[in-house]
Amino acid sequence: MLAVPAWADNPMTDAMQVETQGLKSVSSSKLAAMFQAPRTSGLGITYSRDWLAKQPKGSGGDQFKCLAEALYFEARGESVEGQFAVAEVIMNRVDSQNFPDSVCGVVHQGTGRKFACQFTYTCDGLAETISEPSAYARVAKVAALMLEGAPRPLTNGATFYHTLHVKPGWSKRFTHTATIGVHEFYRRPTQLTQN
Repeated sequence: MLAVPAWADNPMTDAMQVETQGLKSVSSSKLAAMFQAPRTSGLGITYSRDWLAKQPKGSGGDQFKCLAEALYFEARGESVEGQFAVAEVIMNRVDSQNFPDSVCGVVHQGTGRKFACQFTYTCDGLAETISEPSAYARVAKVAALMLEGAPRPLTNGATFYHTLHVKPGWSKRFTHTATIGVHEFYRRPTQLTQN
């Protein structure tokens, strides 16, 4: 005869009851967001670590190295979606007449001038040392995909971003386009000229 486990009379164990109570304290919209499938670009990119792990190793020349380095120092702790979003900002700047027309030019704009650098890591006085090779390998894949022309649907044309723990003065004047992970994304308001 098969022994019946003690929990069979009460299918809800103490651990399950605690978990159920915990889930009841989370709003339904937050619960839905937690269980959403990773977002996709609609053109074959799925913003998940599993999808990114299947992509070929990222490599390339100087522009690739500048983008991969920027993503490593600016977004390596972000989700894959957050890393693509930061890459979008850099690529959107490359395409904008208001910024240098190369990835390296954008990343290093203002470097060496006090309070003029565009990306904090380029002027914080610390050596740029890649100490997490696996994180670098992931962002290198993102960099390669973006330089190959991956779509940019995440930030709605943003050319600026900041982390949630700061509130720069310009953020009040610019158009907020997205919040992804710990970053807020913006673009300059459109300037209409008078004829």
